[in-house]
Amino acid sequence: MEEVLESAVIVAEERRIYLIYWYNGQLIESQTLELNINDPGLLYGATIFTTMRVYENSLDSRLTHWTLHCDRLLFSLKTFGWQQPDWNRIRQGAEMLLQHFPILRITLFPDGREWITGRLLPENLSEKQANGVVCAIVSAEYDRTLASHKTGNYLSPWLARNSSLTSSAQEAILVDQAGNWLETSTGNLWGWRDGCWWTPPLAEGILPGIVRSQLVKWLQSQQQQVKEEPWTMELVKEFAAIAYTNSVVEFLPIHTVHQPAGSLQYNPHHSSFQLLRSFFSMTTSPFWYTLR
Repeated sequence: MEEVLESAVIVAEERRIYLIYWYNGQLIESQTLELNINDPGLLYGATIFTTMRVYENSLDSRLTHWTLHCDRLLFSLKTFGWQQPDWNRIRQGAEMLLQHFPILRITLFPDGREWITGRLLPENLSEKQANGVVCAIVSAEYDRTLASHKTGNYLSPWLARNSSLTSSAQEAILVDQAGNWLETSTGNLWGWRDGCWWTPPLAEGILPGIVRSQLVKWLQSQQQQVKEEPWTMELVKEFAAIAYTNSVVEFLPIHTVHQPAGSLQYNPHHSSFQLLRSFFSMTTSPFWYTLR
């Protein structure tokens, strides 16, 4: 009987944790968020956000990239001319939520309000990192709005990913009008060919991922060549291995890409991935750069 009660308490506590979020300076236990019906964030998706993975239960861990995530938000705030938030309050909210969640999403409204939510790591992440995932090419109409910024207007990537699920894929690959591969709906693409790494250039209109930028610099510091060139329909056929990166999943190999002309197969166990794994293992060891 005691074991049953103990299990019930644990389940109740887990459910309670999922109801916690931080909004406008307050820790709130609820599953709903109240907004004014005229809030531009509600009407037009007028928000910006960043999603981070907290390493070693610390915002100051080398791979959490707290400062870089704040820099991303600050860049968008300045570009859009929005009000500055209370950065100390954002830090306070993040510190409280990281006690319950390894993944934090910080959302800012035009008037300076902050909203921080948390979630767990994706299910079966280790298995996907080991064996890869399936992606599907989606229509070029799913182009990213304001590609240099992570805004609340995330409809296109969301629709793209949902479209890929109908093709028995776990992720979508966005393309331009010429059919060049740009990025996935949630991350940046990487390919291995001729002894070096390739990734689509930012000039193609892709999200400047934090992991992408740091990985480019780190690979170059390891005397690894990185080619930032368009991924044409011819080039993608020549990669021995491909993957995508973001702050949550780190990197995921891609073993199959479904496209109208036929599926492409890649090696999810390629030896080149070992170098990427070493990048994500450097949390307490000396890192090659210092956060600003």
